[in-house]
Amino acid sequence: MRTLPPGLTATAVVAASSANLGPGFDSMGLAVSLYDEIVVETTDSGLLVEVDGEGAGQVALDGTHLVVRAIERGLRETGVAAKGLIVRCRNDIPHSRGLGSSAAAVVGGLAAANGLATQCGSSPMSPQELVQVSSEFEGHPDNAAAAVLGGAVVSWTATDIEPARYGAASIRLHPDINVFTAVPQVRSSTAETRVLLPEQISHVDARFNLSRSALLVVALTERPDLLMVATEDVLHQPQRAAAMPRSAEYLAVLRRCGVAAVLSGAGPAVLALSTEADLPGEALQHGRDAGFTVRRMSVGGGVKWTAGVAARP
Repeated sequence: MRTLPPGLTATAVVAASSANLGPGFDSMGLAVSLYDEIVVETTDSGLLVEVDGEGAGQVALDGTHLVVRAIERGLRETGVAAKGLIVRCRNDIPHSRGLGSSAAAVVGGLAAANGLATQCGSSPMSPQELVQVSSEFEGHPDNAAAAVLGGAVVSWTATDIEPARYGAASIRLHPDINVFTAVPQVRSSTAETRVLLPEQISHVDARFNLSRSALLVVALTERPDLLMVATEDVLHQPQRAAAMPRSAEYLAVLRRCGVAAVLSGAGPAVLALSTEADLPGEALQHGRDAGFTVRRMSVGGGVKWTAGVAARP
């Protein structure tokens, strides 16, 4: 394993993501245009972590920081090591809101490691390798795959081998679909909301979500007129509703207004998909009154990394 010299820098820019998209539990994902930037520099020794923006003053500034852990894992994967690191994180992705902040931290850290490794002749991790390693951190590939590849993705997990293998494929989002995020101030933990889900489900519920997940791919790519029915879910959103009543209520309001809205990941953010340029006035007003920041978003691009310091998009 080669040791990197001091003074090398690399930058990674990675998008937020929304997982599940209703029925596609732990498999469907969509990148959206909120970005975190990571700038890493090699030094002779030690570790310095700086965080600006989301998470500043709240996250650990040591080796337990998720970005640092991902950088170190990425360096090992590419066959290099660093004696010391300076890691600067500039975050726009809200933490613990259901927009993939942890996946972005991991994917961004791994991509920054790519940028360092290539400067000493090591081969960078491929997009599929980035999906695999970042999903190992997450335990499921939906957010991680969207952060790596950008756009809309279908991902899967093979658990019949050890370690589990993760894969993902991009799908073309129909150009008429507009994306809106509604982000509250309140936070939620994926681990805490996942325990609300039952260990077993009925064949009736399984059949329901299987049909909606298949239909969701059709709606996202070819038939956006089917988005309302395609985003129906019985496996996770109803079970999580009691833990985030304002999100559940806003989700119901949006759908009552004819907007295909879903819980973003484990919440509490809400994602809306529409062929209209804006949300209905009633829905916008309700969201603001309930403390949500509602924004029209572009579809996010895949992670970008470079040797040296690069400007954000």
